[in-house]
Amino acid sequence: MSVLEMNNIKKSFGSKVVLEDITLKVGKGEVVSIIGPSGSGKSTLLRCATFLERIDNGEISYIDKKIVNKGAVYPPKKELQQACANFGLVFQNFNLFPHFSVMKNISDAPIVIQKRDKEEVYRETRELLKKVGIEDKENAYPCELSGGQQQRVAIARALALHPQMLYFDEPTSALDPEITAEILRVLKSLAAEKMTMVIVTHEIDFARAVSDRVIFMDGGVIIEEGKPEYVIDNPENERTKAFLKKLHV
Repeated sequence: MSVLEMNNIKKSFGSKVVLEDITLKVGKGEVVSIIGPSGSGKSTLLRCATFLERIDNGEISYIDKKIVNKGAVYPPKKELQQACANFGLVFQNFNLFPHFSVMKNISDAPIVIQKRDKEEVYRETRELLKKVGIEDKENAYPCELSGGQQQRVAIARALALHPQMLYFDEPTSALDPEITAEILRVLKSLAAEKMTMVIVTHEIDFARAVSDRVIFMDGGVIIEEGKPEYVIDNPENERTKAFLKKLHV
């Protein structure tokens, strides 16, 4: 079963074409890493998949239900909001509420939006904090946390809504190498649990270790995709080879 299906996606900003006829399917339990140079359209693809940007053409489905119809026809706002329950999105700059404690950052949406039982959500939040290794921080505020701890709160917050899949947009780009390793460990544990994930990353070794499939994007198109041992270790396309060579992979 496909959790996400994007067909013939096109997106421009003014006269600049950012995505050109992209087609992408992500199966249940699959981990897909998207790599490529800056400006290749990776983050825009994620923003289109999560409805933060409107596509100019194409269609988007979640769990085999068409959300955006052919020709980029969007549903009413309420239906779009319901579709957003299918996924969680973790940004590179954390996007936590600074005036909320860690507990409230994670538990607020399940209680307010999903109308779930408060005590049950608090109990689950504590389990999630344990899972990401910061169980002692539930009463802290974002300003009291390191970047790595804030990113782990952001991951727990996304998981608290019980999404079908998670998107990560360069989840380690704002972090130093030691803290990056902590976040990558969390993502590896989620992959081991068969959480469906799409990860835009520049961490090539991580993409190789954790991905079922790697996609190389450049110039708004998918240049090459396949298992990491092919795309990263034995790429066929000259653009993929040149990109990886620059990174000394």
